Amino acid sequence: MGLQTAVKENKLSIGQNLALGFQHVFAMFGATVLVPLLTGLDPTVAFFTSGIGTLLFMVLTKWQVPAYLGSSFAFITPIILLARNFGMPYAMGGVVAAGFVYALVAFIIAKIGTEWIDRVLPPVVIGSVIMVIGLGLASHAVQNLAGLVEGASLADPNVQVALFTLAVTVIGTMFFKGFFAVVPILIGVVAGYLFAVLRGIVDFSLVQQAAWFGIPNFSLPKFNTAAIFTMLPVALVTITEHLGDVGVLSTIVGKNFYRKPGLHRTLLGDGLATSLAGFLGGPPNTTYGENVGVLAITGVHNVSVVATAAGIAVAMSFMQKMGALVRTIPDPVMGGVCVVLFGVIAASGIRTLVDAGIDFGDKRNLVISSVILVLGIGGAELSLGPITLPGMPLATLVGIILNLVLPHTNGAEK
Repeated sequence: MGLQTAVKENKLSIGQNLALGFQHVFAMFGATVLVPLLTGLDPTVAFFTSGIGTLLFMVLTKWQVPAYLGSSFAFITPIILLARNFGMPYAMGGVVAAGFVYALVAFIIAKIGTEWIDRVLPPVVIGSVIMVIGLGLASHAVQNLAGLVEGASLADPNVQVALFTLAVTVIGTMFFKGFFAVVPILIGVVAGYLFAVLRGIVDFSLVQQAAWFGIPNFSLPKFNTAAIFTMLPVALVTITEHLGDVGVLSTIVGKNFYRKPGLHRTLLGDGLATSLAGFLGGPPNTTYGENVGVLAITGVHNVSVVATAAGIAVAMSFMQKMGALVRTIPDPVMGGVCVVLFGVIAASGIRTLVDAGIDFGDKRNLVISSVILVLGIGGAELSLGPITLPGMPLATLVGIILNLVLPHTNGAEK
């Protein structure tokens, strides 16, 4: 049976499912690995929680939505801050709580619909916050560029690796076609890593010491009020990302997933997958645009294929040498790909504003966006008793409040 016929009849063979599933694994691999490496979490746990979270999502959406869930970039900064101030278990406790925000929003949507979301989180707030997510991470990317902070010398192998990785990632993002256009970050990581091996800056001792197979290094969360309230506002941003991804997915597949199985089910699946990830010590999950791109390119929308990819990810999590190999990726490689990746995140915020037709001649829009950007990127913090709201969470809350209280103007004021 040919592939196209099998797809139409929904009768893919085991071999076809595996081959198509591995495509989704390649698509999610680069970004899913980057988040634990940047935050200090275990990559093997990230693979496990990504795969098991995707399967949980499919169960809760009645096996109707072919979405893959991977590590979320929106949570990187608060995880780093909470891990530094309270310890990683408390950061994971915040992730668990953030997942339950999805459940609450899903319940409200099931009862009264989605119109209130546009009122609380309009594009002027969401676009500005997405810009904060990308630009707020810019310093992490530059710090990993090995020497470019204090002045670079091309004689330094670290600088060579960083610039080579950056160049490959830029070229891949601009010029790759078909499936390769979906995975430029992964290609940049692989190319940069191979070049780093040639330049002698990769230490393989971790790989030599690691067992071939073993149970991922799961860890249990701890909870305190400050960590939880720091993390909760981030969920509001990722919920709007979810709305956009499900909308795009509906268009590609040709089914209205907002109605069937229902947005409340997709949100609940995403949220509980995030809570499960935090409970096991993995990065929070989100629906992955990279895998939506694979669906668009291949035209294969079978849920079984995405479920196969999730199963592959779970299997990979038990390969300890692979996890150790991931941890040998040098900082210059990470810096090279992150310059592009974090810039793309920030640019997607700008695109959100442009696509929504936000008029910055309107003082209301100008004020909301300006305050969000300065508070978020400037590193502002506000303490409310035991709760400290840093950067992005603070900017998100202030943006929501400004949007609710500032009066709408008639036309664009200058």
